[in-house]
Amino acid sequence: MRAVQIQTLDGPGALRVVEIEEPAAGGDQVVIDVHSAGVTFPEVLQSRGKYQIQPPLPFVPGSEVAGVVRYAPEGAAVRAGDRVAAFNGSAGYAEVVAADPRMVFPLPDRLSFAQGAALPMNYLTVHFGLVHRGRLSEGETVLVHGAAGGIGTAAVQLASALGNRVIAVTSSEAKIETARAAGATDVVLAEGFREQVKELTDGRGVDVVVDPVGGDRFTDSLRSLAVEGRLLVIGFTGGDIPTVKVNRLLLNNISVVGVGWGAFWMSRGLDYLQEQWADLLPLLEAGKLDPVLGAQFPLEEATQALLELDERRAQGKVLLTVR
Repeated sequence: MRAVQIQTLDGPGALRVVEIEEPAAGGDQVVIDVHSAGVTFPEVLQSRGKYQIQPPLPFVPGSEVAGVVRYAPEGAAVRAGDRVAAFNGSAGYAEVVAADPRMVFPLPDRLSFAQGAALPMNYLTVHFGLVHRGRLSEGETVLVHGAAGGIGTAAVQLASALGNRVIAVTSSEAKIETARAAGATDVVLAEGFREQVKELTDGRGVDVVVDPVGGDRFTDSLRSLAVEGRLLVIGFTGGDIPTVKVNRLLLNNISVVGVGWGAFWMSRGLDYLQEQWADLLPLLEAGKLDPVLGAQFPLEEATQALLELDERRAQGKVLLTVR
């Protein structure tokens, strides 16, 4: 089968399409014929050897896919012929993948395979962040940085679907419409966002900040929080990992909250992923969650897909089209 390998740690340009053996059916894993694979920022880091999960070279990256079940073991919740999304963890940039049954999820008929591949990493991360770590309640105001990207559009959609006002922050005017399409109530530009948020909230501030960007926005994000507000640290696509002077947390009893979704489910167990999907499934079936898709590339152009994220051009979820 065709697959994309990271063969050297020289960045996105080191990806190569190769022929490798397919995963064998008949074991305890679900085997999936992949139609679409999600592209995530950790894969950019893996291409440079800078991610905490770094398989030995050469390896096939890719943690999320959507496709059709070829084989499922006895007792699995899915069976051959089912349309599914999967958080396979690795080896997703390939025509066929194998995944633990607990990491495979039924895909509603209303969603395309491309939309299915856009779901596992971003929507499960955001669900964990907003619901479990952020304690989001209906009627609150949520500020989302990087609101035109994969995590950002997922956060905008889920927060809105749960009955909250969403203020989206984008890095350029070209990305405003993407954030609006995801369901943002208001959209502001990153430059000077603190003043705009203050005006939009009549000086009160926001209850929750979703921050997958980090960098120099962090301090103004803290200053944008209302009393007992929560800042959710999801990632650092901006490059720099910020620090916080903890005295800032005292004034309005605000919190900085780490969102380590992977660390959480790895300690709690894979069944947690199924619990999350059960929470999201009614929203998916009702059309309240509808992944915003960005650029889509064939396997042969996987380098360009990673560069979309690396160079911060992405609007919506970046994907590889496999079939």
